[in-house]
Amino acid sequence: MSTTIAPATSGLNLSPRLLAAAPHRLLFLVGALNVLGAMAWWTLWLIEARWQALGLPTPTLHAGWAHAFVMQYQVLPPFIFGFLLTVFPRWMGLPSLTAWHYVPVGIGLLSGQALLLAGLWGWPHLIYLGAINTLAGWLAGCAVLARLLWQDGGKNWHAVSCFAALALGLVGLAAFVVFLHFNDARLAFASIKFGSFGLLLPLYLTVAHRMFPFFAANVMPGYAPWRPLWLLAACWPLLLVHLGLELAHAYAWLWLADLPPLALTGYWLARNWPAANAPPLLRVLFIGFGWLPAALALYALQSVWFLAADQFVLGRAPAHALFVGFFGSLLVAMVTRVTQGHSGRPLELGRVAAFAFVVVQAVAVLRIAAELLPQGSFWQIVAACGWLLAFVPWVLRSSWIYLTPRADRRPD
Repeated sequence: MSTTIAPATSGLNLSPRLLAAAPHRLLFLVGALNVLGAMAWWTLWLIEARWQALGLPTPTLHAGWAHAFVMQYQVLPPFIFGFLLTVFPRWMGLPSLTAWHYVPVGIGLLSGQALLLAGLWGWPHLIYLGAINTLAGWLAGCAVLARLLWQDGGKNWHAVSCFAALALGLVGLAAFVVFLHFNDARLAFASIKFGSFGLLLPLYLTVAHRMFPFFAANVMPGYAPWRPLWLLAACWPLLLVHLGLELAHAYAWLWLADLPPLALTGYWLARNWPAANAPPLLRVLFIGFGWLPAALALYALQSVWFLAADQFVLGRAPAHALFVGFFGSLLVAMVTRVTQGHSGRPLELGRVAAFAFVVVQAVAVLRIAAELLPQGSFWQIVAACGWLLAFVPWVLRSSWIYLTPRADRRPD
């Protein structure tokens, strides 16, 4: 990196100055803080909605919409930008970025969620300001990444795919800002759908397609990675068809768009599945990816059932298989992998990350089951508490790493 920070030498060697040393330090810390802040609010709101025991103010913004917006556009994007601002220059053979490129992104994303959550706690005028700050952070990050793509001439197709997903996410984010101004519920609905199948799913799929076989080949002699670009190219239009069908409320026909990527991602997973002796840090990447075909199977089943009986029998189970199972599992697995590698530590899963990953699996199953169990709101609360239980130790350990020098004493 062009920014070299001298290691701190006192106490626990904690130094906020180190956050400016690399994109992942600052933005992963922002994401870690946002993870806990967002789920703490959601958990308390679920408790209040069920028992009215806390005396919390009723948000002026629909709580379910707020939860979906925060998780898609404020919790996961700091990790996404932290990763992409780190790897884009490496993928393209360009110079590393400086603090001026990524600090504005972190400020926008951290202040955006903080203001929006404050608005949900009783200062509604801050909701709009929080969304605007988030939009500013997004624009700052996209501008930097777009410049890198321009310099590279668009030759790196994984980078192009990631940026295309961010561009669709920017459309969804802008739609939510306009919704807050005009109060048109159709814009909120569109924003949520763009966040799922326009932004997060294609971006996660792209990163997994490029990085997981690469990681496996680095640690397992004789491993033969399989990552054909045609598979990624085939999935993109199918995901966009799903998005279009959801926007048109054509739920009876989602299975037409979901079954092909279910087959493609399932086959990719089977082809790239590591041997039994794979290290745990590698294994959790592929286990987490396994939630994607599972989620697509649930979406397809829900769609076929709706076609036959005009009923949403699974409720939000498919969405939570995708969000908690796929996105949540790979959040722990991927961020742990990057954090370990970029902090000069051994590429090991470790007890804290292993605990978080296992608990997230249980939370995903429970949140899916909550759609079918009696007293579903109670089980949603249990699942939300489980999310906090999984992430608190992981966030504390990760935050300590981002605020301390590399273990090998090399510069970032």
